[in-house]
Amino acid sequence: MCKLIGYTLFWIAVGMLFMLVIGNTWMGLILIAIFVISGYYLFSCK
Repeated sequence: MCKLIGYTLFWIAVGMLFMLVIGNTWMGLILIAIFVISGYYLFSCK
């Protein structure tokens, strides 16, 4: 569980850094929606 939390926090930090580079709120929201949906499908695949 500790590794999963660390992995998640690492990628949250990478995403925040990526948002600083983009600077566009709408593009960031679109990317967030795409990544959340694809992450859900990849996480729950059998």
